[in-house]
Amino acid sequence: MPHSHPTNTSLSELHLTGIPGLQHLHHWISVPFCIMYLVTLAGNSTLLCVIKADPCLHLPMFLFLSMLAVIDLVMSTSITPKMLGIFWFHSTAISLNACLTQMYFVHAFSVMESGVLVAMAFDRYVAICNPLRYLSILTSPVVAAIGLATLLRAVVFMSPLTFQIHRLPLCSPAVVDHSYCEHMAVLKLACRDAAFSNTYSLSISTYVGSFDSLLIALSYALILRAVLSLSSPQARKKAFSTCSSHLCLIALFYIPGLLSMYMERYHQELPPHIQVLLADIYLLIPPAFNPLIYGIRTKQIRDGVCKVIFQRPTAGQIGPGLQGTGLGLMKTKSVP
Repeated sequence: MPHSHPTNTSLSELHLTGIPGLQHLHHWISVPFCIMYLVTLAGNSTLLCVIKADPCLHLPMFLFLSMLAVIDLVMSTSITPKMLGIFWFHSTAISLNACLTQMYFVHAFSVMESGVLVAMAFDRYVAICNPLRYLSILTSPVVAAIGLATLLRAVVFMSPLTFQIHRLPLCSPAVVDHSYCEHMAVLKLACRDAAFSNTYSLSISTYVGSFDSLLIALSYALILRAVLSLSSPQARKKAFSTCSSHLCLIALFYIPGLLSMYMERYHQELPPHIQVLLADIYLLIPPAFNPLIYGIRTKQIRDGVCKVIFQRPTAGQIGPGLQGTGLGLMKTKSVP
């Protein structure tokens, strides 16, 4: 039976419902959510430790992978513990400041993750299509500048959003029909017109999702064109398999988040639990699978794990050609 919510909460405290309409299933839903969170913690932490411990992995590709791991850890940790508290202990209360902080971290780090995915696609494009200049193009200052640019873009885009909601008066009952402090769900509590904040959020999300996914698609199109030139059918098959797994994971990041937002904005007659579950999938599945798809499937990461665990030397490291990108197809051709 759905839990009741207080109607006389102060404006300094909000209450999260969890997944509206499915409160009676919260304990069951918490099982896969908890497993995904544990996989996220273990996978991304292992990835960071291996990359830090092995000097051979201090290459641009793995530096971007480290950025992605940190972002996934922060983004997942900002929502999952509170979500599990709601599912297990009915701990629905959250202070307004904590809610705004959670909102800022979720949306800012989502924008950062999108930027890092673009950087990783560019990294693979350079490694495959221009391998002989890979390390001269993606130098340490360039990698640092790309990382800083993704951070600044997230701060510039998301700070006004949080500031706008902080200035809006909120009305009781202060109940947010969501499992975390999602912007549009909190915005429904506003006592005055919030059209500007709503439009700003939708515009930024559309811009980031469309522009970044377009750049990623362009990079992979150029990569696949290079792959099609390979003479070995086995190499082409392996390349298509790897690229398709990357693109599926990227689609899992962009599509559920945008669908959830647009359904919230334009199709409010749809069941609320569908919107909430889409938003949860968008934040929980990619962080759990990123270290598996981008990390464990890469030969250098597997060798690094063996080196760290068993303290033994591994086979010779691979240069920044096709194998250096995790496609594992062939070595970069040497200069004549």
